[in-house]
Amino acid sequence: MGKAALRRTETQNFTEEPRHFVRSSGTTGSRNDEWEIVIGLEVHAQISTKSKLFSGSPTDFGADPNSQVSFYDAAMPGMLPVLNSAAVDLAIKSGLSINGTINKISKFDRKNYFYPDLPAGYQISQLYFPIVTNGYIDIDLPDGSSTKRINIERIHIEQDAGKSIHDLSPESSYIDLNRAGIPLMEIVSKPDMRSSLEAMQYVKKLRTILRYIETCDCNMERGNLRVDANISIRRPGDPFGNRVEIKNINSIRFLGQALDYEAERQIMASESGEEIIQETRLFDAVTGQTRSMRTKENSDDYRYFPDPDLRPIVLTDERIDKIRGELPELPDAKKARFIEKYSLSESDAIVLTEDRVTAQYFERAVSASKFEESPRLIANWIIGELFAFLNKSGKDIDDIEFPIEYIGELVDLILDKTISGNIAKSVFTRMVETNENPSKIVKDQGLVQIRDDSVIKKVVEEIIEKNPNQVAEYKSGKQQLFGFFVGQCMKAMQGKGNPEMINEILRAMLD
Repeated sequence: MGKAALRRTETQNFTEEPRHFVRSSGTTGSRNDEWEIVIGLEVHAQISTKSKLFSGSPTDFGADPNSQVSFYDAAMPGMLPVLNSAAVDLAIKSGLSINGTINKISKFDRKNYFYPDLPAGYQISQLYFPIVTNGYIDIDLPDGSSTKRINIERIHIEQDAGKSIHDLSPESSYIDLNRAGIPLMEIVSKPDMRSSLEAMQYVKKLRTILRYIETCDCNMERGNLRVDANISIRRPGDPFGNRVEIKNINSIRFLGQALDYEAERQIMASESGEEIIQETRLFDAVTGQTRSMRTKENSDDYRYFPDPDLRPIVLTDERIDKIRGELPELPDAKKARFIEKYSLSESDAIVLTEDRVTAQYFERAVSASKFEESPRLIANWIIGELFAFLNKSGKDIDDIEFPIEYIGELVDLILDKTISGNIAKSVFTRMVETNENPSKIVKDQGLVQIRDDSVIKKVVEEIIEKNPNQVAEYKSGKQQLFGFFVGQCMKAMQGKGNPEMINEILRAMLD
């Protein structure tokens, strides 16, 4: 990133002597009965539009600094905003997907504050009349026992600020305005979460929903999904305490670490007689600590007022109904269908529906299979072997090059006894390396399972004859040696022997 294209400003340094606390696993450990953690989240999701919220500038990631900035984005005099209607439609779609109320009239306000990366000195947002109110999503509790409903107060549309860059020079900071004006949805939850684990589950679920409906790609590494966490503590039954906001967390793992640290910090401070002040803090992923950034502002400090250059958004029932009709099957509905239609366990259904592409791949693999009992086995192969391959290779599921239907075909080869499960693993390995059809691999490498009982009997007889001592021990009561004989037979047949037939013939001969 070149310095020449970046606007320069003074460096601001925020310092605080590091303090060390023992962090909990999300529930404050032994203090759980004495203190209750109260968490609400503000999730900033970049709306997946090709242009900015109020200008025609592109939203491409990774462009040269300040190369995607219009006169309006740079707040040049006389420039007026033009609302991106696609961003409005995607916000409506998001609101419907979280069971929210779509408000037929919403308005834009100016939020006034002065940062070097905010050229106009204000951000256009929606404080008083947001586009969506009163939604909710249900999350799976960390122990897997049940679900919990997290209420969502609002979704409002706003523009992003630019980006300050502090690491190019020890004396100066630089400004990149490419993000200035990027359309955002701020999704504000109620303070319904009571542990860092619940907060992490909430963000995971929200991310899944937004990806399903394709209103945000939710790439946290690129800053397309960021979380501000509000956390306070109280004695059970007491009123809410002063909340602390942790800004701009860009990882679900970091969210958990930040909340754990901050909960422990507040508890220790309270037990030492300190007052918890309302403030904004930053999370340092290197130290695992939060540090003070500024005293928390209230809405009055931003001097909100209606934006005089933007008319209210007025929506019709027809527009809302059209968008509702475009919604895909959402994760909870898909999970319930997978359990009902394919007889999957709830845990497998959750894993398969967490990502829309994975769910689509699973159903494509099932459609390629001839057996009624194949879905559960296909689920096992996707969650087990396929995910292991993807993790090892560093790929995403939509990066695989072989047709996903090959998984269904491979499972059929197991179910119709053409190959054993062990042979199938070697076929799978070859399949992901070469993208070859599994049936072709089995045929070319001569891996068809041996089911001729005369061949299997001959091998079993040879194994028994070669191991008289083990036979004697087995007959004297050492039954666990049966597995030894099975293993020897499979080894002698290079894994091609039918396991059920080997077990049956071997037990008959030994007993």
